[in-house]
Amino acid sequence: MLWIATQDDKSLINAKEITVNGKKIEGVIGSAAIHWSKILGKYESNERALEILREIFTKIEESNGFSVTYTMPKK
Repeated sequence: MLWIATQDDKSLINAKEITVNGKKIEGVIGSAAIHWSKILGKYESNERALEILREIFTKIEESNGFSVTYTMPKK
């Protein structure tokens, strides 16, 4: 289970999938029948967004399959 606090601190979502779309990081959320995406954060470059995606991946790897929480960086 992956819980992410959005960059603006207004939402806490259970993300099923995380993707980088240009400078934005989006999380796929929803039930098995209905999926939609939400912007988790916007950054100054695609490279920064990819760096944050790698941070999330590392946190998931270190969790050994347990629940993971991550707060999107402000910048």
